[in-house]
Amino acid sequence: MKYTKLHFMLSVLGIIIYITDLIVDIWVSVRFFYEGRNVFGILTVSFMLFGTLVVQCFSYTWFKADLKKAGQESQHCFLLLHCLQGGVFTRYWFALKKGYHVAFKNISKTDNFIEEQIDPHKEVIDRMTDLSMLRLFETYLEGCPQFVLQLYIFLEHGQANFSQYAAIMVSCCAISWSTLDYQVALRKSLSDKNLLKGSCPKFTYLFYKLFTLLSWMLSIVLLLFLNVKIALFLLLFLWFLGLLWAFKKQTQFCASISMEFLYRVVVGFILTFTFFNIKGQNTRCPMFCYYIVRVLATVGILVVFWVSPVSVFNSDYFMPISITIALSLVLGIIFLIVYYGTLHPNRKEETKPDEIDGKTAQGDCRMKYFIMD
Repeated sequence: MKYTKLHFMLSVLGIIIYITDLIVDIWVSVRFFYEGRNVFGILTVSFMLFGTLVVQCFSYTWFKADLKKAGQESQHCFLLLHCLQGGVFTRYWFALKKGYHVAFKNISKTDNFIEEQIDPHKEVIDRMTDLSMLRLFETYLEGCPQFVLQLYIFLEHGQANFSQYAAIMVSCCAISWSTLDYQVALRKSLSDKNLLKGSCPKFTYLFYKLFTLLSWMLSIVLLLFLNVKIALFLLLFLWFLGLLWAFKKQTQFCASISMEFLYRVVVGFILTFTFFNIKGQNTRCPMFCYYIVRVLATVGILVVFWVSPVSVFNSDYFMPISITIALSLVLGIIFLIVYYGTLHPNRKEETKPDEIDGKTAQGDCRMKYFIMD
């Protein structure tokens, strides 16, 4: 697999979206504090910090593992960079620097100090896959809650300033891009997996994730208007079920016990919003059950909202939102069926279990036990 100029430009687009999302979130939080809406400002900042702290933990752990594998000692400067929330930017710097030389200067395989042949294209692709995975973490830890929060604020007041509109749009773009980019980058990094080729499978997968996510997040917003405590209890309960599922499947993503626990916490959080295969086993039955529960929960929220009028909610928005939720859910399920039924890269390999939502066993690959669709 070659790392081309197009791949480099898409990598640049990825960091542009990442930086834009960060700037808009800071802008929105400052605006909330300036307007005296401190609760919303604190929530916005909290989501940002939670997502980025978790990402920095995984990034630094990987840096230490890479240095140890290369026979080098861990450098304190990397720890300082991650403490200052600069781990992702450091990774982008190294990855784009290497990617530029590979894509534009046609670097061929080189030899390292132990005379083992290294493919620079594979090296860059692996680095970009690491970044895609970190962005995926941050998307579901920060982007999805941020999207729900901004929609809630918008519907509560019936209007929003430009920064809130920007936050909603950028969050939507970040969720869409990180989800698709990770799936594509992951398959490029695995020589034993079929590539996600062509526009049709990519857009079908994107629409499946985007529509099911949109329907669920809008449903959560409606539930927040009904009762904040019930909504938070439901999310906490779903997260706990996801955490139990990760423990039941005995994920083995991290070397240390503490990081493995953190990983399972993140998996539980991701499963609150969307389905992923976390163990590389056949997921037809778990996925079916997952989306049956999702459909029942969504319908239940809509029914309860219809029979329980909420005075703080602008009724002019309810009908369009209800239609959007129902239509998005139906479209998401349709795209899911089409993708896994006809367009999935491994659909003809019926004798193999579903691949993990992340890197599968391949040599000494760090993410051989991570999640993947």
